[in-house]
Amino acid sequence: MHPPKPTVQVPRMIRMRAGDNVAIIANDRGLPAGARIADGPTLLEAIPQGHKVALLDIPEGGAIIRYGVVIGHATRPLPAGSWIYEAVMRMPPAPSLDDLPICTAPAPVLEPLAGHTFQGYRNADGSVGTRNVLAIAMTVQCVAGVADIALHRIRRELLPRYPNVDGVVALRHGYGCGVAIDAPGASIPVKTLRHIAQNPNFGGEVMLVSLGCEKLQPERLLPERFKDRGATHPDLVRLQDERHVGFGSMIDDILAMAEIHLERLNQRRRETCPASELVVGVQCGGSDAFSGATANPAVGHAADLLVRAGATVMFSEVTEVRDGIDQLTARAATPEVARDLIREMAWYDDYLQRGQADRSANTTPGNKRGGLSNIVEKAMGSIVKSGSTPIRGVVPPGERAKDKGLLYAATPAGDFVCGTLQLAAGMNVHIFTTGRGTPYGLAEVPVIKVATRSDLARRWHDLMDIDAGRIAAGEASIEELGQELFEHILEVASGRKTWAEHWGITNDLVLFNPGPVT
Repeated sequence: MHPPKPTVQVPRMIRMRAGDNVAIIANDRGLPAGARIADGPTLLEAIPQGHKVALLDIPEGGAIIRYGVVIGHATRPLPAGSWIYEAVMRMPPAPSLDDLPICTAPAPVLEPLAGHTFQGYRNADGSVGTRNVLAIAMTVQCVAGVADIALHRIRRELLPRYPNVDGVVALRHGYGCGVAIDAPGASIPVKTLRHIAQNPNFGGEVMLVSLGCEKLQPERLLPERFKDRGATHPDLVRLQDERHVGFGSMIDDILAMAEIHLERLNQRRRETCPASELVVGVQCGGSDAFSGATANPAVGHAADLLVRAGATVMFSEVTEVRDGIDQLTARAATPEVARDLIREMAWYDDYLQRGQADRSANTTPGNKRGGLSNIVEKAMGSIVKSGSTPIRGVVPPGERAKDKGLLYAATPAGDFVCGTLQLAAGMNVHIFTTGRGTPYGLAEVPVIKVATRSDLARRWHDLMDIDAGRIAAGEASIEELGQELFEHILEVASGRKTWAEHWGITNDLVLFNPGPVT
């Protein structure tokens, strides 16, 4: 018997715009030198998957164009079929924040979507949760070890008695003391923690663990709840209180308080809610050149569907949209929104200048191995996950979203600091796209993971929820996958578990603190 012949893949590339002079190689293992692409060049050298091939001869100094945008200039002549990567291109300067187009992009005509619902938890403040979770908030990092031990015991001893409660989460962070808490910018981490404690998925059932001597006192963190009763409040355990004799009494107090909250949470039931009650945060991490070709465009289509259904969608990452600021201000719904966008980008420019850094530091070794040559290319692929609707508002760091529709939540690009700030803004479902792969997860909200490549989806089959690589393979269109994701969001919002939830993957909150420390 003869061994089966190896499958021969037809050379494939993905060109984003008709005017682009580069395309990315779509084949799983890249292509060897001499490979001939239909309607494209013959490769002059081996090119890895996701990396760019020159479609035309590009002279030294000539523009390298992807997404219809100049992402760099050639540092030497690049014949058609050449491998285009970081070392052979010079990054263009960042676009000026002056004389930008304001509200010039024509808004797409999109009919409202009616009748889409999910099964959620209605809260007294009018918000709707997608999960029913007990949150243990903390004023300071010093109590995290005690809270962790209490958390494990609550999950093991108490939670099984309350079947309608989805989980218990400790809101761990590294803040609360050793900081100049009244310095400019220091209000951001305080507001972030305050608004996370008010996330819709907690249903108002938040208990607080404090040390006692920290700078971030309970009445400062949650003034509406603790400003009058302070240490005597029934939702507060302060470890330095004299009633605590030994470690065991601290744990006993936390468990007794948790039981009261679990009793109330267990009485809650899901009910039919319109899709307009969803607050969906979208983010990408471990990005590659496929992010802007498969997963992010599909997320963008789903974002348009959500906005048409009346929901709130937040995209973020100041670092990774700065080079596309002209696209964002053109899509601003009002001049005020455009000014707010420019304000956030100007802050970032100043931040880089103060730190004596430049934006080229953003792209990681993994981004580059995945075919992203610089931050310009990365930004173009990041922005597409916002879809096509007008940008209705800007949410400053640490603030709560107040508007419906598509919003820009100003955050850094780090996965967990972005997720933390979107939690504070009121997110109740999270969409996270990845090309290189990351086991990112948040215990506070369900995280739907979208793989940009089918190879990643196959290897990480029990971490990725959606395979957007089917777009690159021609098995699904962007619109079809976007529709699938939209329906998946409604199912997850109604209680379907994501893979991250299945494994219990979560990480500490990462606070954005632009203020000084002491």
